[in-house]
Amino acid sequence: MKKTSKVMKERRQHVRLPIMHGILEPVEIEFFTEDSHGKPVPQPAILADLSAGGMRLITFMAPPHTKALNIILKLAGVKKIPVTGKISWVKDRGGVFMNGIAFSDISHDDRKRINEMAEDYADCDTRHALKLPEVCVETCRAHGLCNKPQKDEPLFKKK
Repeated sequence: MKKTSKVMKERRQHVRLPIMHGILEPVEIEFFTEDSHGKPVPQPAILADLSAGGMRLITFMAPPHTKALNIILKLAGVKKIPVTGKISWVKDRGGVFMNGIAFSDISHDDRKRINEMAEDYADCDTRHALKLPEVCVETCRAHGLCNKPQKDEPLFKKK
């Protein structure tokens, strides 16, 4: 968010889908770097949040100094999503790196799918905050990634 006068202005174009919420759900990512011979080598990473425009990754090695990163997202309940991205920012926390990745190439369908998941996740947060009786709904497209406690409640309570 950017502060203009006394009002905070949101700069993000896309809704974020937080992956780390409560207990960490494992998410596989193939984050490729290249060895000295130019051969791709997968680097382990943890997906912290995701939007249709980019993501935040936690890595245990410094990110590669390259213009483009080839990444394959493997999300629960969703087909593999190949994306190309570039590193926007890096924060080193004693050998653990937070990496902001901006997508430079992602299919229209995958961008739409991620956006729908993030919107459904945000809608769930709103229903939960309003203490509505039916928080977790059957049509939620973020259901496979959700680890909120209300997910364990039955979708439809019998009367």
